[in-house]
Amino acid sequence: MPSHPVSVVTGASRGIGRAIAMRLARTHRVVGVGRDRAALAQVVDDIAGSGGEAEALPLDVTDADAVARGLSGRAVDVLVHNAGVGVMKPLLELTPAEWQRMMDVNVNALYHVTRALLPGMVERGRGHVVIIGSIAGRSAFVGGAGYATTKHAVMGFAENLMLEVRDAGVKVSVVSPGSVATGFSGHGGPRASAQLRPDGGAAAVMSVVDPPPEVLVHRLEVRVLSPNRKG
Repeated sequence: MPSHPVSVVTGASRGIGRAIAMRLARTHRVVGVGRDRAALAQVVDDIAGSGGEAEALPLDVTDADAVARGLSGRAVDVLVHNAGVGVMKPLLELTPAEWQRMMDVNVNALYHVTRALLPGMVERGRGHVVIIGSIAGRSAFVGGAGYATTKHAVMGFAENLMLEVRDAGVKVSVVSPGSVATGFSGHGGPRASAQLRPDGGAAAVMSVVDPPPEVLVHRLEVRVLSPNRKG
């Protein structure tokens, strides 16, 4: 019996990352990456309880050496970059530590993890890098001087990488949600009805992973259908 393809999901312990891991586990062996060992272990247990196969890989994606030790040399078919942080403050209120943290998680980790896994994809002539972007990656808003800057960088990284590796058979996609109902964006607050649920974001990721081999969905924007609609 052929083995399942392998997917790596960063930020897999909660929110949209957890939902993506659960969805992918229907057809893939999932490697869940994150810092919360207990939460990752729960995701693995839940996947196993649903008949899937998963592995917890606790590591800090901002640590280049840890990423290289944990991921380099793995044969991975799908990489989902989901780890991210956001501090929404005007620039004059944003501390250097907050700025650096967003750059490390949202941008630098994107390089570290991709650099660890991409060589194997290119060598095998197949693979898919899926990056969770944001509508903030093409827009501006008060309080977004840090966060939106990182998401604009994500869009630039993804488009350039796509052009570099498409002829090697490797796909690069960006899925850009609007506000998602997770702890990241304040689930349960007054705007909860206007937010996309995590499973909706996971479904969007699956829609770019599933097309035929010769089809590349490079950019996908996904929103809740109607913020003002009840039910």
